[in-house]
Amino acid sequence: MYIGFVGYSSGDFDVNKAKNIINTIFSELIKDDIIVGGATNLGINKLVYEKAKQLGMKTVGIMCKKGFDYEIFNVDELIVVGEEWGDESQEFLSSIEVLYKIGGGQQSKKEFEMAKKMNIETHEYLL
Repeated sequence: MYIGFVGYSSGDFDVNKAKNIINTIFSELIKDDIIVGGATNLGINKLVYEKAKQLGMKTVGIMCKKGFDYEIFNVDELIVVGEEWGDESQEFLSSIEVLYKIGGGQQSKKEFEMAKKMNIETHEYLL
């Protein structure tokens, strides 16, 4: 299954709590699941991708061109859609079967609501 993650991009959150949440989520996934996120090596994406790599899982990053203004995690597959933040949202959501939201700002909230409308299985964790 393709498992999507959204959440905080900045480091202004409780990293230990986030890691505990991520560990709990990953304990329910299987090695063949594919982890999909926003490609940048920041915040929740970074923690999720690190855990996925540790477990030998495939990673996919989907972002707009503005993502190149930041360090990119060494994902197995990188997909770039559009110029502005949010241009990639439809591609991201169309590629996943489950979405986990761990904290997050406006774009995470928007994508979470879009996922619910698309009948994607959603899970939300507060940070």
